Amino acid sequence: MSLDSARVSRQEPRKIGEGRAKGWVVDGADVLVVLPTLGDRIDSLRETLESVSRQRRQLPLTLVVVTPISATAARTLAGEYGAVLVDDPGTGISEAINRGLAARTSETYYAWIGDDDLLRDGGLALLRSMIDGRPDVVVAFGACDYIDSRGATIAVSNAGWLARPLLAWGPDLIPHPGTLIRLDALAAIGGFDRDLKYVMDLDAFLKLRKVGRFVWTRQPVSAFRWHPDSLTVANRAGSSAEAERVKRRHLPAAARPFCALWHHPVRWASSVAAGRVSARARRNLSASVPAGQ
Repeated sequence: MSLDSARVSRQEPRKIGEGRAKGWVVDGADVLVVLPTLGDRIDSLRETLESVSRQRRQLPLTLVVVTPISATAARTLAGEYGAVLVDDPGTGISEAINRGLAARTSETYYAWIGDDDLLRDGGLALLRSMIDGRPDVVVAFGACDYIDSRGATIAVSNAGWLARPLLAWGPDLIPHPGTLIRLDALAAIGGFDRDLKYVMDLDAFLKLRKVGRFVWTRQPVSAFRWHPDSLTVANRAGSSAEAERVKRRHLPAAARPFCALWHHPVRWASSVAAGRVSARARRNLSASVPAGQ
């Protein structure tokens, strides 16, 4: 038995039931995993929870699920996986994540996962090994598989060292799922901007660049489920516009008047790339449907 697995086996969950958070916490947990969900994807949520549960074989963690009070099926399912339940305030995804962060007890690191994304086996332990004992490092991230509705990989986000310098002017190639962030550093920047709807992670990464170093691995540590029809043109436009506003405010004042020179090409390139991945996902879906249906 490894030292890590022995460490996990000694963890005893402790039930809490006061204030906004209810559920089970693990004394001595290293990682706080925050999973916000509206509770409308129960099947994929179960897969996500299973992938989080498997991380417990290598490291102690606290799972916090932020969900509306009305999402009874999701809350029941999350409870089966030993999650701490936090009521969704209903004021947007950024504030939902911040509420999850407020459930912190002894944890050192934060990881986010969407309700239909996956953590690859051993992913969090790998990221922790990259950041542990290195106080100057505030972010560790890995590659992220893009998967279709059946779980087949259709593309891989694997920018490595290039992702950090691209943040201020190019696409955000640091996957929020599959990223480990030092919680004290995240608290130092005030958590996630509650006014942002799409790119709260981009804003946080840009702020964290000034706090400490980023490290990376090209090994996939997470999977993002790509829904070809879930991102409407309006949402893509809104996300791009919000990203451009965020990047502009992080630029030196002298460079801001010229940011349109690269924002428009980046928006076009991102749209083309997203279109290709969506087309591949649709082809996979079509190929999986039996003839005549």
